[in-house]
Amino acid sequence: MRRHGLILVCTLALAQPAWAQLFGNSAELTRQIQAQQQRVDALDARIGKLESAMQKNEQLLGLLKEVETLKAEIAKMRGQAEVQAHQLETLGKRQNDLYADLDQRIGDLAKAAQPAPAADAAQPAPSDAASSAAAGNAPHLDPLVESRSYETALGLFREANYPGAIAGFNGFLKAYPDSALAANAQYWIGYSYYALKDYKTALAHQQKLVAVYPASPKVPDALLNIAANQIALDNLTGARKTLEEIVAKHPGTNAATLAARRLSALK
Repeated sequence: MRRHGLILVCTLALAQPAWAQLFGNSAELTRQIQAQQQRVDALDARIGKLESAMQKNEQLLGLLKEVETLKAEIAKMRGQAEVQAHQLETLGKRQNDLYADLDQRIGDLAKAAQPAPAADAAQPAPSDAASSAAAGNAPHLDPLVESRSYETALGLFREANYPGAIAGFNGFLKAYPDSALAANAQYWIGYSYYALKDYKTALAHQQKLVAVYPASPKVPDALLNIAANQIALDNLTGARKTLEEIVAKHPGTNAATLAARRLSALK
């Protein structure tokens, strides 16, 4: 019996270090598991941050795509604006050519309408002295020379030689102040200054046309150019009044149609 007890005591004594070692390893495992869990938690946190950053990046990518789309639309609109500007410029040149052609036709008609001098056989020929006096008081103006003078100045305008056109039309008005084309010459002087962006001088010449030739068919066009000069000089109130005057006093004209459009744009 004692032998059995001694064996048990010896067994327990030998097992005590093993138990101690087992319990010690368990605590170490616990610490390792805790450390591993902390690492896992840290990785989860990093993954969460990465996912959040990826979502933000996706939003940024979406914004970048929208910006690129807007840039493409802006580029397209700029291209359309350039095309429209070119069309307007072409239309303006065609309109100028049309006016020039009309003026040339008017000049041809005026030249053709002037009666040729007829010799009266029954009337005695004036004396040389009388002829000299008449020549001194009323110099003979050749209609052909008059027409060519006007057409030369008009040709300079068509070639965009505006200073030359101004000089040519001024010379025409000086030589033929009572010509049927005097109002037209005055108009092209004003328009040439407008083309040179000398808006104040252009305005003064078109106002002179309206004052000196109130019955001329060129008055509506002159008023339209007056409004254009007023707009260029930032006188929008004066431009509106001028455009309203064109619509009210010159209905049915091309100038009135253009004036109505410009009034709508100014409102």
